[in-house]
Amino acid sequence: MFEGFDALLLARIQFAFTVSFHFIFPAFSIGLASYLAVLEGLWLWTGRSVFLDLFRYWIKIFALSFAMGVVSGIVLTYQFGTNWSAFSDRVGPVIGPLMAYEVLTAFFLEAGFLGIMLFGMNRVGKGLHFTATLAVAFGTFLSAFWILAANSWMQTPAGHSISDAGQFVPADWWQIIFNPSFPFRLVHTVLGAYLTTALVVGAVGAWHLLRDRTNPGARVMFSMAMGMVIVVAPIQAFVGDAHGLNTLEHQPTKIMAVEAHFDSYPDGAPLFLFGLPDQETATVKYSLAIPKLGSLILHHSFSAPTKGLKTVPRKEWPPVAIVFWSFRIMVGLGLLMIALGAFALYARIRQRLYEWRPLHRFALAMGPAGFVAVIAGWVTTEVGRQPYTVYGLLRTADSASPLDAPAVATSLVAFIVVYFTVFSVGTWYILRLMSHAPAIAEPGLEEGDLPIRSAGITPASAIDPDRAIGTKGV
Repeated sequence: MFEGFDALLLARIQFAFTVSFHFIFPAFSIGLASYLAVLEGLWLWTGRSVFLDLFRYWIKIFALSFAMGVVSGIVLTYQFGTNWSAFSDRVGPVIGPLMAYEVLTAFFLEAGFLGIMLFGMNRVGKGLHFTATLAVAFGTFLSAFWILAANSWMQTPAGHSISDAGQFVPADWWQIIFNPSFPFRLVHTVLGAYLTTALVVGAVGAWHLLRDRTNPGARVMFSMAMGMVIVVAPIQAFVGDAHGLNTLEHQPTKIMAVEAHFDSYPDGAPLFLFGLPDQETATVKYSLAIPKLGSLILHHSFSAPTKGLKTVPRKEWPPVAIVFWSFRIMVGLGLLMIALGAFALYARIRQRLYEWRPLHRFALAMGPAGFVAVIAGWVTTEVGRQPYTVYGLLRTADSASPLDAPAVATSLVAFIVVYFTVFSVGTWYILRLMSHAPAIAEPGLEEGDLPIRSAGITPASAIDPDRAIGTKGV
């Protein structure tokens, strides 16, 4: 299956496969934890049972996503010791403590309050339960903080020295954590997680509105999700532009590859909308380009001079075609998100948010877009950093373990089989939960009273709250 692949390439494929699979779940759970906190807060503030029932509807999905994220993340830490032992030895004094901080603060915070959040509604007071929900939401953000601090340091290393043994040794922890790219990447990633969750919630709401536009739970979740998209999608575009400018300053070769600028342009660079970058000939075949627009985006001036990859030794070039297309996938989906927000705003102004079926179909189609955009963004970031693991200081070829290709290939095949088996089942079950409409108590009834308005599942407010977490909902 992997004949002709060397051990280094197989190790890179294995890490890319496992980390891509893993990050799908944190990208969803980060936003969903905050959404749950908002729902519970609105329930406590307004007393409306629709918010409590939506909280119960989404908390089961959150629990499954969180569990799959934890399980898939464990595998990554083992790879540092198996496939990337040289990297672990060289950067361990810096990366090790950052990863430990993530466990000691974020993971313990999440794990400590998750049980109360899932099963404590009837066992603790409302205030304490809401505190637990807020703690889990903050824990997911704190986890992203430490992971991105470590990864950002690999992109823009700072605050370290190199020992006689070749190890990266901490010199200033503030510079290590708050390295030049960290603030931009943290905001960009967290907003991406919120958008990912909003698109999923919006797609679920749209699905049920297409089947029953009067369902109050579907109306509330769709309205909240579209409100998030309306606000956050344009903000993400501005944050992405600032992140790109920061990358241009600290990782110019990555931006050259993203834009497929092989040549230098002294009077303004074009923007290649599409094309086939050919790294061997250093050209872009079948290109569709807009003159000068590349310089406007990168330097905010039509005539700004722009350097190309030909000014950099070829051994420093990342795989241009991969980052060129992954970046365009991310940006293209981002523009569609902005368009969805614009349509939703128009529908809201016209008071047709719950009746405009083309909008619902658009939102349904955009449900997976956040996951695809997040993965495309990480591909751009990580592949664009090549040929380095620590940018400019430690090459990927010098980071791998001295393993034979068959050994790495065997573990890669095992990961592929296990991941697709286990996580496909988990994802299928999540989709099954989403397919059931949120059922809300009849207007005018006290929560917990019968009869109930049901579309196949019992409202969470009409059954034992603690059993609601574990039920299949059918």
